[in-house]
Amino acid sequence: MSDLEVVHEDRPGHLWYIRYPFEDGQGHLTVATTRPETMLGDTAVAVNPNDQRYQSARERKIVLPLLGRIIPVVADDFVDPKFGTGAVKVTPAHDPNDYDISQRHNLPRVVVIDEQARMTADAGQAYQGLDRYEAREAVVKDLREQGLL
Repeated sequence: MSDLEVVHEDRPGHLWYIRYPFEDGQGHLTVATTRPETMLGDTAVAVNPNDQRYQSARERKIVLPLLGRIIPVVADDFVDPKFGTGAVKVTPAHDPNDYDISQRHNLPRVVVIDEQARMTADAGQAYQGLDRYEAREAVVKDLREQGLL
């Protein structure tokens, strides 16, 4: 299905706030998301280059929670510093805006939800095969248990 064939609608949702630790163990960035299960496909966290709160975070590496993959912090004008925390998870395979960010920053695309809305092997062994909503519950539970939510 093409994005041209999809009717988009805004719906009220819940924001989860997730801590992404810096690789060096010195602090973390917090991102807000309505779809925590997609974080398993994150390939970066983006901040606005003019957002003074994140000047020291730019060009640093962070650890993707639950999977341990090291990903960069990138500066991109798309990020709205007034939304959520001003730090945005970048999931290029599952969001058209994130795809655009990935093109500008040469980021990989990791598919973690298949055409049947099930989590793929790239989502990690603990989540592989789960329906996206089941995965959301499991991801939130695991983040909470690890003190990252």
